[in-house]
Amino acid sequence: MSRRQFMFEAPDRFVTGTVGLPGQRIFYLQARTAGRIVSVSLEKVQVAVLADRLGALVIELAERGIGAEAAEPVDPDMEPLDEPINEAFRATSLTLGWDPASERFIVEAHALPIEEDGDEDEEPESIASAADLPLGPIDEEDDAILRVALTPEATRSFVERAVRVLRSGRPPCPLCGAPLEASGHICPRGNGHYVN
Repeated sequence: MSRRQFMFEAPDRFVTGTVGLPGQRIFYLQARTAGRIVSVSLEKVQVAVLADRLGALVIELAERGIGAEAAEPVDPDMEPLDEPINEAFRATSLTLGWDPASERFIVEAHALPIEEDGDEDEEPESIASAADLPLGPIDEEDDAILRVALTPEATRSFVERAVRVLRSGRPPCPLCGAPLEASGHICPRGNGHYVN
């Protein structure tokens, strides 16, 4: 089986976005360089964890004096996803880290789960921190990877946009916190009563 590789070193654009109405949205990671666009679908929770961990990594490195400019406020790219949105693959796992040689944050989306080598204490030499987030169905026939190297500023912009995209979904129920449909829902904390 051959692996399809989509590599972007300092892309023109790397964002997360959605297609569809709240409650039925499909989430994407999208990278673009010089007219080449790659879109990878993933779960909302993967976007949330990726944004959270990337944000934490930005802060951790800034506290060490590395990539400190990433801690400055940025105006995130809030433009719609680039068209056409053709799904290259569905991400089942993600990794992230910092490459000190190029001073870039690295984000990888994998179609197949990342296999463990057995030595949990050993990290890749160029990756300072990594997090595997296995989710979604696995297609054993599809082995693909999207790898993006981001400047500190581009990383901060990605995180800010991801937070805004996540917040733009359905509002939470005031009682249980579960997402509310437009018509409301039967709330378990409301003793089975309907909440709008």
